[in-house]
Amino acid sequence: MPQLKIAVVLALALLLQLSLREVWFPLAYIDFPLVVVVYIALQRHAWHALIVGTVAGLAVDAASGGLIGAGGFSKTLTAYLIYFVASRVNLENPLMRIPVLAAATLLDSAVYVFWHRALGNSPNVPFVQTMSYRLIGTTIAGTLALFLLDSLFTERARTRRSFASRRKGARRGAR
Repeated sequence: MPQLKIAVVLALALLLQLSLREVWFPLAYIDFPLVVVVYIALQRHAWHALIVGTVAGLAVDAASGGLIGAGGFSKTLTAYLIYFVASRVNLENPLMRIPVLAAATLLDSAVYVFWHRALGNSPNVPFVQTMSYRLIGTTIAGTLALFLLDSLFTERARTRRSFASRRKGARRGAR
């Protein structure tokens, strides 16, 4: 996946993350930048995943007024661990991405809250409640987003689309 596509997808994810909470507050629990980080890490692009995780976390931290660096560290650590597991275990099956995304959400939330508590910033909302909402929202919306990203950017999807258009043209000619 070229760097320009990664930048566009990340910018769109950051825009969604920061603007959807104004539309309807429960949408704030969906972590779109984390979904992009997980997708890139599952593609086994280590440096891309680490850089995107750092940039995404720092951008969300800066825009939300939170502790600068906690989100960057949590998303970078999550990207590295997913890349590490994906390079050793075959996660090509789309159904395997659901538990990977759920585990990434739990890890990201736990590391983020750990750094906040370690540095003396206690959260205003209960940790378990927030983590469960993030787990549900990010896993459901993220599964759909991973499927969309996979269908748009992978080589197999391009091959499938080109084959479908050739097949459609062949059917028209047969009539």
